[in-house]
Amino acid sequence: MPAVSVADLTVLPRVLPPAATAEQRRVRSVTSAPSGFEGEGFPVKRAFAGVDLRDLDPFIHMDEMGAVEYAPGEPKGTPWHPHRGFETVTYIIDGIFDHQDSFGGGGTITDGDTQWMTAGSGILHIEAPPERLVVSGGLFHGFQLWVNLPKVDKLKAPAYQDLRSSEVGLLTSADGGSLLRVIAGEVGGVAGPGSTHTPMAMVHATVAPGGELSLPWRRDFNALVYVMSGDGFVGPDQTPVGPGQLAVFGPGDAIQLSSARTQQERYAAGLDVVVLGGLPIREPVAWAGPFVMNTEAEVRKAFEDYQAGRLGQPVPHGDVGGGTA
Repeated sequence: MPAVSVADLTVLPRVLPPAATAEQRRVRSVTSAPSGFEGEGFPVKRAFAGVDLRDLDPFIHMDEMGAVEYAPGEPKGTPWHPHRGFETVTYIIDGIFDHQDSFGGGGTITDGDTQWMTAGSGILHIEAPPERLVVSGGLFHGFQLWVNLPKVDKLKAPAYQDLRSSEVGLLTSADGGSLLRVIAGEVGGVAGPGSTHTPMAMVHATVAPGGELSLPWRRDFNALVYVMSGDGFVGPDQTPVGPGQLAVFGPGDAIQLSSARTQQERYAAGLDVVVLGGLPIREPVAWAGPFVMNTEAEVRKAFEDYQAGRLGQPVPHGDVGGGTA
């Protein structure tokens, strides 16, 4: 798992333990992600399947992509497709992905990079492995998160953020046994590079076997922990969680999680999780396919605009803008 790693965690700032008066968030539910396929056929786990949108708000959808070891010729991506009304956040842990969109955004993301696309009023984009990865095969792992936009921002101009792994905020737990990569928002006084329309935090944390992590968490945010690998426990009641499971927390000021002391050999690094939280938008959600709006009429209008070519046109192959790894 390349992502972002640090040889000596003791050189990083540490998360101060929550105040003694802080209310630890209890676990409201634990669900297991079903497997499926996306785009041209790459495997995903539907992390939010079966969870009420009111518990996810402001988040809509999240796929864990892989982890999969591709043979030569097997890597797959997506064809050109539209979006409107929300943001896609694509974070690559292992492997390489190219992005192009109809507004000139794009580039290559790899090992710890993130591309943050604000679809806004409408955009076309494509995500695919570069030709060299298709030829060679190799490990591919990451996830894509959909963040809703409030009504006032749903039709704003599309935008693209190219977030390099070197920009990610880094800190460790109070016991020095966890590496936290802050991609967006602020955790423990360390901010991530992602610029958000909806107040939120997104963290990729690796908790060493036997390690504990207690995070101060904004009371007005919701709180979600998705396990990518490893076995551990969440909440003050030490609810067990494992790979492909999502824990939804209730109200409070702090999130508590720990990594099991004994891990399966393939999980030697410990518990690897995505921690998410955001300020709920609390607006009606009308969602159909690639469009997330407030009303069904707005969704129908999005389909009409797409079919009429008003969301842009595919860019000729190779005309990729933005940064490269």
